[in-house]
Amino acid sequence: MDLTGKKVLIIGAGISGFAAAKITRRLGAQVTLSDAKNEADLTDDFEELRDMGINCVFGPQAEELLDGVSLVIVSPAVPARIPLIQAAYKRKIRVASEVELAYRLKKAPICAVTGTNGKTTTVTLLGLLLESHYNKVGVGGNIGVPLSEVALEIPADGYIAAEISSYQMEVTEEFHPHVATVLNVTPDHIVRHGSMEEYQRMKERMFAQQKGKDFLVLNYDDERVKDMANRASAHVVFFSRQVHLHEGAYLEGDMLTIAWKGEDYPLCSIGELGIKGAHNVENALAAAMTAFLAGCSAEEMTPVLKSFRGVEHRIEYVRTLDGVEYYNDSKATNTDSAIKALETFDDGIVLLAGGDDKMTDLTDFLVRVKERVTDLVLLGAAADRFEQEALKSGYPAEHIHRAGFSMDEAVKIAHSLAKAPQVVLLSPACASFDMYNGMAERGRNFKDLVNKL
Repeated sequence: MDLTGKKVLIIGAGISGFAAAKITRRLGAQVTLSDAKNEADLTDDFEELRDMGINCVFGPQAEELLDGVSLVIVSPAVPARIPLIQAAYKRKIRVASEVELAYRLKKAPICAVTGTNGKTTTVTLLGLLLESHYNKVGVGGNIGVPLSEVALEIPADGYIAAEISSYQMEVTEEFHPHVATVLNVTPDHIVRHGSMEEYQRMKERMFAQQKGKDFLVLNYDDERVKDMANRASAHVVFFSRQVHLHEGAYLEGDMLTIAWKGEDYPLCSIGELGIKGAHNVENALAAAMTAFLAGCSAEEMTPVLKSFRGVEHRIEYVRTLDGVEYYNDSKATNTDSAIKALETFDDGIVLLAGGDDKMTDLTDFLVRVKERVTDLVLLGAAADRFEQEALKSGYPAEHIHRAGFSMDEAVKIAHSLAKAPQVVLLSPACASFDMYNGMAERGRNFKDLVNKL
């Protein structure tokens, strides 16, 4: 990828934009980083970039930024519909994502995972499974580490595990993982993409460039995902928690099993699996099938499946106090993810929910709430709508509690209500931006408050 002397414009000053700016500068490009926010409104220190000779421009993005530019790289948080990107297309300037940059730079093959829910758990587990076989493994993408940085670090005899979001696919054309995996597709990010159909189309772009020698791992139990096989050029392999498969990853009784070329390879039982819940059985099946196709053996993977305990903020055990267990599920930023968390527990749940409302339908979520939640503690901007919809669904008003915009108050209310052997669960079914900079900040605030009880 020869960028020597070429002008490159990076749009968006998030972690992906930072990485793309530094990497393209090291490759000899003349780099400008532009963000629509004012520098004073951003928390990052841009002196390192300026010291490298990178021009940093903040505020209104005039079209003149495109003068002489041969490549535009877009951060995932920036929608492709903004005027500056549309102007780049009109000028016939190449527009690419940071993920596309990573693909152009990588030496090692890539396993890429997408889906509405479960991506981070699956990719984290996948990285550990790959480490059971390869000396050098990198994990990056939507998981918090720029994929372009990982692509430069991992040699040709290693492997890369990538978490891919729909945002990263908007301006991606050539990205081509050797193994692509789609976990599930349920309503999310409709405001960004405009429709469920467009959201799904972005997910499918991840495997659009695959060839016959590549593999596409799909969830047989998700009808939207199962149907993607009809638009695939790669060798399709399924995983299923519900159906016996002649090829793929499935449950033989309660044993996670891979069927491949007439042979069955048992991995471990559900009880031995280190992560709990039906959704995590699916995540483990998907990760194991993906790693198997990347060269890992069943014998190598079994100890990892047994020892892996999950990721921070996803049904993360915090502590037990007076016989009540507390769990942090701040990663549940949509209703489908929150439903999976509710289905994990058998005893009564005191649920903390609400936040930055994505305005998704609450019907299925409230069915599970009525079945499993003894008390509902609501906080954040979504609290009014959640309360109104809960009351309409028949959830008793005396079991709905309001905490305003205070996680401290929500934790205190939950603590006063929960009795052993109940659990207190933060599973918001909402984004966090009404109160926090992200779901991780929300989850850590919850944990800090719980640990101070």
